[in-house]
Amino acid sequence: MDNLASKGKVSKKPGDIKGKKSKQVSQKYTAARLHEKGVLLEIEDLQSSQFKNVIFEISPADEVGDFEVKAKFMGVQIETLILHYQDLLQLQYEGVAVMKLFDRATVNVNLLIFLLNKKFYEK
Repeated sequence: MDNLASKGKVSKKPGDIKGKKSKQVSQKYTAARLHEKGVLLEIEDLQSSQFKNVIFEISPADEVGDFEVKAKFMGVQIETLILHYQDLLQLQYEGVAVMKLFDRATVNVNLLIFLLNKKFYEK
């Protein structure tokens, strides 16, 4: 996990000092966008036409391999949770295809891992 985190944080832009760490920014997605990507399958008690009003903000937490996920509905923060990357990998290893976030949102485990890898670990 430390190796993945250090790969993702090292800035490789031209002119940067070699090995200089850059702060990772949070990634914001509407539920509609995550649904398009196949990451989000459904949200209980919410029609897919309302997905544009839900925003998920994913940011690296203090611990390596942990992500803070915030859910907002129409700009109002509803819930926050800490997502453990290691737990996702364990679910993937066990062949679990879907999981619940916030006890309401059903997500595709493999595509969520892919998204986290692409946005936070692949630089």
